[in-house]
Amino acid sequence: MLRFATASVLALATAMPALSAEVNLYSARHYDTDLTLYEAFTEATGIRVNLIEGSSDELVARIQAEGANSPADILLTVDGGRLHRGVEANLFQPIGSAILEERIPEALRHPDNLWFGLTTRARVIFYNVARGLPEGVADYEDLARPELEGEFCMRSSSNIYNVSLMAELIEVLGEEAAEEWARGVGRNLARAPQGGDTDQIRAVAAGECALGIANTYYWGRLMASSNPADRAVAEATAFIFPNQDNRGTHVNLSGAGVLVHAPNRDNAIAFIEFLSSDEAQVILADSNNEYPAVTTVSPTGPISAFTDFLASGVNASVYGTNAGRAVAVWDRAGVP
Repeated sequence: MLRFATASVLALATAMPALSAEVNLYSARHYDTDLTLYEAFTEATGIRVNLIEGSSDELVARIQAEGANSPADILLTVDGGRLHRGVEANLFQPIGSAILEERIPEALRHPDNLWFGLTTRARVIFYNVARGLPEGVADYEDLARPELEGEFCMRSSSNIYNVSLMAELIEVLGEEAAEEWARGVGRNLARAPQGGDTDQIRAVAAGECALGIANTYYWGRLMASSNPADRAVAEATAFIFPNQDNRGTHVNLSGAGVLVHAPNRDNAIAFIEFLSSDEAQVILADSNNEYPAVTTVSPTGPISAFTDFLASGVNASVYGTNAGRAVAVWDRAGVP
């Protein structure tokens, strides 16, 4: 496998030019392990990480309100659709980084290098282990088959994860076919869309529906939980990666971009490069049971047993550019 020559944190830091003393990070990720990672960056480089946390929408609104006087250097958030909101608001500037272009696959970075993916998650089909996978289910398209009427559970179609999935389906199938699929999915619902991804996995475990759709990291959280009831839910369910015999599975991401008015631009680029190092990738991924964006790095948590699958390769920027059409398709199909 291709290995990055300066993959270690220490080597990466040694290669950096002399920089000023801080970088200001606005982050929609909220994990204690991230704080340890930021401390490691400071120890390696002498650059202090000033952290502001909030939801993606809150942070975007704050950056917009601060305008040219914003102290923010980096916005780190989850889902390609949310990153696109930053693009639409003209918050990001292009990053010229040979390190990031080598480390981060093309599908996981903005076409103009306005943001770079850092971790990924697959949106997969869950089924009940005891009942088994319904015959013939292998692709997302199969969720609309008439024989699955009353057998499918999902969260609201307006949730960003389902909007992004639909945005990809529009890209690969075309809008008309994507809408026909959505209508079939709506007919097959076992109940009105409700709850979050974890609730869909719980419903499948309880036998409320034969199939559900959720991101892989929610299953990883259940399996890693200290609560035996959570682990029992994970053990009662299994999942398949859809479309393995054709285009591959829908994969979403968390990512970061340098802001257009960043007062510490070089530090910001160095920090995102640091987050692409092997050590940082493992910490970022394991903190939320995700996959590293760097394909030569493997996670170590429960999801580590499920790394061998074909991802679609659709550029994640599509999740934002097609988002409006995706919402309209779900609405026309009558799926709440």
